[in-house]
Amino acid sequence: MLYLLSDLSGTLSALNVFRYITFRTGGALFTAGLFVFWFGPWIISLLRLRQGKGQPIREDGPQAHLLTKRGTPTMGGLMILAGAVVAILFWANPRSYYVWIVLTVTLGFGAIGFYDDYLKVTKQSHKGFSGKFRLGLEALIAVGACIAISYWSPSALQNQLAFPVFKDALLNLGWFYVLFGAFVIVGAGNAVNMTDGLDGLAIVPVMIACGTFGVIAYLVGNSFTASYLQVNYVRDTGELAVVCGAVIGAGLGFLWFNAPPAQIFMGDTGSLSLGGLLGVIAVATKHEIVLAIVGGLFVLEMMSVIIQVASFKLTGKRVFRMAPIHHHFEQKGWKEPQVVIRFWIIAVILALAGLATLKLR
Repeated sequence: MLYLLSDLSGTLSALNVFRYITFRTGGALFTAGLFVFWFGPWIISLLRLRQGKGQPIREDGPQAHLLTKRGTPTMGGLMILAGAVVAILFWANPRSYYVWIVLTVTLGFGAIGFYDDYLKVTKQSHKGFSGKFRLGLEALIAVGACIAISYWSPSALQNQLAFPVFKDALLNLGWFYVLFGAFVIVGAGNAVNMTDGLDGLAIVPVMIACGTFGVIAYLVGNSFTASYLQVNYVRDTGELAVVCGAVIGAGLGFLWFNAPPAQIFMGDTGSLSLGGLLGVIAVATKHEIVLAIVGGLFVLEMMSVIIQVASFKLTGKRVFRMAPIHHHFEQKGWKEPQVVIRFWIIAVILALAGLATLKLR
């Protein structure tokens, strides 16, 4: 909205500052954070009143959680989404197709997560609706987003998979790229969902990943920096830096209330939507493989569940004491803050490794 005002008032140099992506990214971060800080207590009170007993705690999870986390309201993702969407609509360029594609995936995944949270709360069970049906809906949204991204991508990059480090290496996947991109988006959404199990564990790595992809989006969306770094130039993706800034601001506001002991959980409403957002930004910027590095913590969490289930079905034995892997370390005697902070450190290291691929030659 402010971008359009500055465009209409080009003669007023004071308003031209709103045309700069860096300024609007900062504005989006501040706006989203302020929104969540301001309305957070009211949203938490409303959710606590509506939910009564709060999020049901897994009986087969860590026993300490049954005492410390029972009664905490969920669906905190609504706070994050509300703050981020308000900031994005206020600061991002509405002419950017990529902004609308990312918003569609984020809100679509958020709606799926919201319904899942609703069923869990109303039935007081940690099981939501059918996993296959849920994955089918996610895949439908992701496929639609990838078709749109493929259509709006530069002709030289349509349906191409780019490789980090090897700057000129492109693999033409044809229309299989749409399925690959959808897999990235759905996988990212569910990987973040698996990570959300301890107070503050998921939101900080999400913010770190958003910060990293905000930088990537800005660089690949600028022809000069893309040429200097020898990465593929994708026009208009720079606006996604504003989106990432909004998510970081909303995430900081949410962390204020989610820090241990948490006053609210983000639930599937938040984790699915934020994971989907990261996935679609990675696809739009042609950095799908880099997402596996930057979001390596989420990959680790997802793989720990897959390995645990496969091992138990095939051999009857468990590889980990409990999955996802953050519960494994809890079972080994690590305190919750130890697990959370050490995983944050891992997320920072992986983010730096992802950024390093931009300059390696």
